[in-house]
Amino acid sequence: MARPRSGRTRDEQGAAAPSFVVVLSVVAVAMAGIALIAKHDSGTGLEPVAAPDTTASASATPTASVSPTASVAPKPVQRNEVNVEVYNTSSIKKLAARTAADAATLGWQVLGTDNWPGSVPAPTVYYGPRLEEAAKLLGKDLGIRRIRPSVAPMKPDRITVILDRTYVDG
Repeated sequence: MARPRSGRTRDEQGAAAPSFVVVLSVVAVAMAGIALIAKHDSGTGLEPVAAPDTTASASATPTASVSPTASVAPKPVQRNEVNVEVYNTSSIKKLAARTAADAATLGWQVLGTDNWPGSVPAPTVYYGPRLEEAAKLLGKDLGIRRIRPSVAPMKPDRITVILDRTYVDG
């Protein structure tokens, strides 16, 4: 039995890519892949370093060894060049202000004090990138042993000191 036809006519037209466009696309992708592989294999500047020659005879006289280059000593911490913020998590009034005054007296560049929402397990000196040595020195100056890398929302360009109720200033 034949199906009744609806009033619509079927449109069998569509967008068909000509075969040469398809072939050209495949060739272009293949050439790009080959170029990528060829570039990766030649001249990226990351060639492996050759291993030292270990075929020297045992009777050869030893040559003078080259001493490693002297490492550059880290620049001593200049307290007045390091920015510091001091925060209080305890109910002890003006603890951060007194501690900041102590740090400033020792030469640290104290930018401000405030209360810190939250808590810390112990008084802590937090340091940003390249400030670890300064943080250790500040910890020593203030009698704080817990030194840690900074975390959000602390600013990375300074040292952040967070005090709790166990910290005795002075």
